[in-house]
Amino acid sequence: MFGAPFTWGIVMTSLPTGPRLGRRAFLATTAAGVISASFLGRARAADPIRIGEINSYSRIPAFTLPYRNGWTLAVEQINAQGGLLGGRMLEVISRDDGGDPAQAVTAAQELISGQGVQALAGTFLSNVGLAVADFAAQHRVPFLAAEPLADAVTWEKGNRYTYRLRPSTWMQSTVLAREAARLPAKRWATVAPNYEYGQAAVARFKSLLKELRPDVTFVAEQWPPLFKLDAGATVQALEASQPDAIYNVLFGADLPKFVREGTVRGLFENRSVVSLLTGEPEYLDPLGAEAPEGWIVTGYPWYDIKTPAHDAFLSAYRARWNETPFLGSLVGYNTFAALGAAIERAGGTDPERLVDALSGLTVSLPNADVTFRPADHQSTMGTWVGRTALRDGHGVMVDWTYVDGADLLPPPEVVAGWRPAETDPQQ
Repeated sequence: MFGAPFTWGIVMTSLPTGPRLGRRAFLATTAAGVISASFLGRARAADPIRIGEINSYSRIPAFTLPYRNGWTLAVEQINAQGGLLGGRMLEVISRDDGGDPAQAVTAAQELISGQGVQALAGTFLSNVGLAVADFAAQHRVPFLAAEPLADAVTWEKGNRYTYRLRPSTWMQSTVLAREAARLPAKRWATVAPNYEYGQAAVARFKSLLKELRPDVTFVAEQWPPLFKLDAGATVQALEASQPDAIYNVLFGADLPKFVREGTVRGLFENRSVVSLLTGEPEYLDPLGAEAPEGWIVTGYPWYDIKTPAHDAFLSAYRARWNETPFLGSLVGYNTFAALGAAIERAGGTDPERLVDALSGLTVSLPNADVTFRPADHQSTMGTWVGRTALRDGHGVMVDWTYVDGADLLPPPEVVAGWRPAETDPQQ
């Protein structure tokens, strides 16, 4: 969508220090300040477009630091081509929410009232995304939720000012339930973090799998606290239920604990495992040679995607950061590419015109053309589904398929009825 990567440096505010810039050196140079570069004086003189960005950099660095690299690349490319709206530079002021909803809302308030941003973007955890979405509705500020997967973000708690880029819990659970229905397994157990995302992922998977396979029963559920998995006790409880197959929703630091303990105790022997997010490099790469084989997963097989648009993104990302992309990298890039397209379509940054511009917007992204549905503000960004395997001692996805998000969503007329009535922006 945009040209060669912009090469001037960038400095951001209130970001945590950490061990990497391409994740390593980048963190060492981002201790403080507003996104800027050698063009900063010219950008301010030309009335830059300011976006407030909020994410869990210190809480979930495996995903959010590549995400930041991705959106940085998109911003650099936009500015290198002359910015938006005939020459206005795109300026991003970033805040770390620490994985805490209250901290995220405080950051959003400061970005709006103290920094004068014209829109908000980002968030990772579902509870944080929901808190910022509520803030956006109350203050009538556009918010593009990059990553939070909770269905409520665009459905039960959806609002005029909030849109989401990433495929939701419903969408990813749907594609996995369809794959699970093809397995001979009848007795299923589930394990998921005990918060909004995990609960919704299990509920949707169970509902659709039972619809597709009435002979299926669920014999056990495990609900460890988020990022506080007692792997031994959880694996023991799952084994005791003697399931034919397991649906896993654990991610982050909990995933390797589960994989290692389950492998040691033989939990996965002669059992199918269907696992949400596990094929993402953020979570698969750290497992190395311990990565499980044969699990059905959603993820991001960047190494085997061969399209001109993705090749261009891959080349630019490698050149800029000297590393290969993660799914977070793609989500970050897509988030700000979509925001740039919406601002151009709106012809400015008026909040009402900007949210109207996002409605029905179609934008060409590295993975596919994506549309933000007017009915529920969910994008049709799809997901990759395949099986895990080992390649040169590292976990990868094989036999994968990219499923368009439009094929994973309920009809617009159905979801429109799930959303609260819109508030008149003139009131």
